[in-house]
Amino acid sequence: MKNINMNFYKNTYGITLISLVITIIVLLILAGVTINLVLNGRINR
Repeated sequence: MKNINMNFYKNTYGITLISLVITIIVLLILAGVTINLVLNGRINR
């Protein structure tokens, strides 16, 4: 029983780590697009 629980926690930790990395990448892309739009808007005006 103990071995099954350890495998479940390892899988959950892996999924959590992957979701954290994907979230950070998406936030960086959104931040880059936002900064790009703000800077281009100020340069054009």
